[in-house]
Amino acid sequence: MVEWVALMGVTSRSGMRLMCEATDMERVEGIGGFFFRASDPEALAAWYAEHLGVLPPPASYEGQVWTQREGPTVFAPFPAEDNPFLGPTGWGINFRVGDLDATVAQLRAAGIEVEVDPEAYPNGRFAQLQDPEGNAIQLWQPA
Repeated sequence: MVEWVALMGVTSRSGMRLMCEATDMERVEGIGGFFFRASDPEALAAWYAEHLGVLPPPASYEGQVWTQREGPTVFAPFPAEDNPFLGPTGWGINFRVGDLDATVAQLRAAGIEVEVDPEAYPNGRFAQLQDPEGNAIQLWQPA
């Protein structure tokens, strides 16, 4: 389990001092979209909406979009070798949840295989699953 978290002014794994604490530097404010390839985009968008509550992209600019709650977000490049947190396409997504046990029960009731990490970490609890195309999904209930 990777527990390293990049925070402003914290030294990275390589020992390099992160430069995010500069006051005159413009910084991004969050993730505005997550775009990825899918063999059946409509079916996959429907799966995320049905099982995780992530709305599909709206048909117009006036349509409702999925709005996430503010909270911690880790942006973590991984080494090129295989990693259990990354799917076959080389990416993985971590969704924060309010109640991991309830979310896992809901997914399992829908026939979705979910592996709950038995260890509780200082930053919370985790579970792993895959979407129908094999992309890695991690669920995280913060401590």
